[in-house]
Amino acid sequence: MNNNPTGKAPAAEPMPAKRARRGSGGITLRELAQMVGVTKVTISRALNTPERVSPETLQKIQEAVRQTGYVPNLVAGSLASNRSRLVMALVPSLAGSVFQETTEAMTTALAEAGYQLLIGQSGYDKAREDALIDAVIGRRPAGIVLTGVMHSPVSRERLRGAGVPVVETWDLTDTPVDMLVGFSHAAVGQEAARYLHARGARHAAAITPGDARALVRSAAFGKAMQALCSRPVPVYPMPSPTHLGNGREALALLLREHPETDAVFCGADSLALGALIEARARGLAVPGQLKVLGYGDQNFARHTDPPLSTMRIDGTQIGKLAARMLVDRIEGRAVAQKSVDVGFELVERDST
Repeated sequence: MNNNPTGKAPAAEPMPAKRARRGSGGITLRELAQMVGVTKVTISRALNTPERVSPETLQKIQEAVRQTGYVPNLVAGSLASNRSRLVMALVPSLAGSVFQETTEAMTTALAEAGYQLLIGQSGYDKAREDALIDAVIGRRPAGIVLTGVMHSPVSRERLRGAGVPVVETWDLTDTPVDMLVGFSHAAVGQEAARYLHARGARHAAAITPGDARALVRSAAFGKAMQALCSRPVPVYPMPSPTHLGNGREALALLLREHPETDAVFCGADSLALGALIEARARGLAVPGQLKVLGYGDQNFARHTDPPLSTMRIDGTQIGKLAARMLVDRIEGRAVAQKSVDVGFELVERDST
């Protein structure tokens, strides 16, 4: 049945108005500009360079942002400008870590320069670090901070070919990927041996985390102490990251197999704390019968009983220098020194 007696074609129904695309349901930049009665460019200036906007307009925009909860799309902004404001850092561990000072210093220094730090935890696994480096490079950060210099050949090539500024930290090498700020782990071990020998140790041993950098320290310690005392030095590696239980376990095994031990260099303060607890449980006087030297000068080291002698690394300086190098390179300024050795300090307390 024909329900259109006029014979005319029916009028097309009006199309619904297009809704602005919203990444997650939030207000868009266009909508915010319409609300305030200014252009999108003015909104962007108010958010990024507020000094270029009149105080009256800036106040209106800030009030609108506060009322709407507007969040700028940083990903879209970085794609448009081909410039990210994110720096990625890879560290082996975060919990109770000697790297905490470095990450805190980098976070502050980068924020002051207008950059944000994102942290990835690589553990002590080469394959995991390789996967993280791939993921980081694919996101085109403004810069990358790595812990250590022992990366796979594939990752080194990818980092060099990415065109992203890279700073390696907490180690030294003659062949950095790009920039470098750290210290010599071998020199730490050698200095620990010289110090304990000077304090009277003749039957020293080492308890160490099992990661590559810690093993460099313990190997250098053993070699230097053997040269001083003309006897082999026992080295007991424990899985990284270590905790005080590993220190107790390792010292118990060490004393069972080498009861003559009179000093122990611990490759992490957490191991040294466990060694102190185990020594006390066995009635050993520290430092009279057993000297204990740590590494890291973590915040509990001065509060142990007795206070722990340790090798201090200035993690804050490493973080500040790494951030400065990256920002200079990202913003087109010359980097005064591409490789910096921050050294280390032996902090002498009552445990030795």
